[in-house]
Amino acid sequence: MPLYKNFTPNSQTTVKIWKITESLDYLMKGLHLKAESSERVSGMKSEIHQRGFLSVRHLLAEFGYIDTDLFYDSKGKPHLKDGKYISISHSFTFSAVAVSNDLIGIDVEKQRAKIGIIAHKFIGYENNYLKKESADYINKLTVIWCVKESLYKLFATPGMLFKEHFLIIPFMLKDQNTIAWIDYNNIKHRFTSNFVEFEGFTCAYALPS
Repeated sequence: MPLYKNFTPNSQTTVKIWKITESLDYLMKGLHLKAESSERVSGMKSEIHQRGFLSVRHLLAEFGYIDTDLFYDSKGKPHLKDGKYISISHSFTFSAVAVSNDLIGIDVEKQRAKIGIIAHKFIGYENNYLKKESADYINKLTVIWCVKESLYKLFATPGMLFKEHFLIIPFMLKDQNTIAWIDYNNIKHRFTSNFVEFEGFTCAYALPS
């Protein structure tokens, strides 16, 4: 299907989300992939990952970019040749791309109960306000994971740990935003994080406050 959602958090930033309903053959049409990208798609064992990769290239086109405008550094962080900041994510049937004149991170995840099993690996301070018995526990856990993942993508700094260095202040799902802090190497960074829920998925994106 065409573009699923489009956000403009500010005049410098745009977020676009794609719902992946197309076949692999359909997604291949109209795309001009560089050799490296073609090899990467061919090497993927899962068709859902192939479709996710290609849907991201369609989102790039929505921004006016082509595959050759995108490259990755040694840490695996994506960059655009024109110098704008970009962040990319895809999960099952959704993909998301954020482009900004400022640092940006984005993550999309399917809401699944099993996130509760690994919560102890990425939740620290947040245990002070999360309640396991609440009806929105899984949704809030997914928001926290997405926000922390988006911050990790933004910094792309080895050694950062979700549980120890990232802190998400209390939030309400209806507010669709929260404040996040990174405390790393004795330096504190404050970020505004927005999130949206749709069709059993959560997408969060983070920008410097």
